[in-house]
Amino acid sequence: MTKRAAIILSGGKAERFQTTQDKWQDKALAKLNGKPLLIHAIENIQEIVDEIFVVVNEEARRTKYQDILLRHQVENTRIVTDVKINHLSGPLIAILTGLKFSKADYCLTIPADMPMVSEKVADYMFNEIKNSYVAVPMWPNSSLETLMMVLERHKILKITNLLCELDRSRPGEIIRAALNVLFVSPLDEIKNFDPELKSFVNINTQKDLSQLQPRQGKGPFIKNMRLTLGILPTVQLELLLKACLEQNITNLKANEIFSSCAVDLEKEKSHYWAAVSREFEAKSLLSASMLNCKCNLAKDAKTAFLKAACNYSLEAKIYEKNCCYLLAERAKADEAWCELQVMRNS
Repeated sequence: MTKRAAIILSGGKAERFQTTQDKWQDKALAKLNGKPLLIHAIENIQEIVDEIFVVVNEEARRTKYQDILLRHQVENTRIVTDVKINHLSGPLIAILTGLKFSKADYCLTIPADMPMVSEKVADYMFNEIKNSYVAVPMWPNSSLETLMMVLERHKILKITNLLCELDRSRPGEIIRAALNVLFVSPLDEIKNFDPELKSFVNINTQKDLSQLQPRQGKGPFIKNMRLTLGILPTVQLELLLKACLEQNITNLKANEIFSSCAVDLEKEKSHYWAAVSREFEAKSLLSASMLNCKCNLAKDAKTAFLKAACNYSLEAKIYEKNCCYLLAERAKADEAWCELQVMRNS
């Protein structure tokens, strides 16, 4: 039987939620209809999952939340603290933490400040993910609910762990890295059982507690779309992780792995991972050139950066063709960054 889990993200600083008061306010514990947002998030989905993890960023918060769960008689919920990788913090580390603790086949991630997620919407996303590795809501203007996703745990755990080791810590990177994604339009079937789209209400400020309005935006994307940008390169992902660890020993040894992976990934037209491999090939070559004072290594680094930029450009074109403009912008930003490194090192 397929097992499901929910990973509730509750480790943020909630800067926009703060007022002029001196005391910091934990947004997850702010009350809506007399109940903390965190409790709403748990109760909304507890009937359709086998396990729930609330991920926090520090032990003091974990202890406080445990008391809150006891007070509200919440069961089948475990509070866990962020794993430590490269001094990173934020949503991606929280997602990785939940995936590591879970034993489920599929995991739903939701932030604690989305207190109105419909059980039917969550169940729909679990059911629709099928052969994709990520199911994520995308609005007509291509903006994404990057903290509300259903993830195929086994594959995405490996991807997320590698992304953290590579220090690519934005949660949207999971979507690009997964290659096989279901983009779910809130205006398609979801609207049939959540007409007001309350599931997508996000509490960012104190004012949001009274307004309770989801974001929407205008644009062409109104139907669910399953998009594949290549076959997930399982072997290469393992090699890239090894290369990340090898960098602490010798940059040139890591470079050999990055370069080899890039060649294979370019043949498979897995543009995102080919670009990442080329980018880190370039970084390791630059580092080695500084240590060894070798100009030829710096020249090879510039070539690798240009190849990375080319792959990011190809990735961006696929997203543009399919109206995923936000992801296209991010790929273009990576392309521009790589081109800038070439100019800086010329």
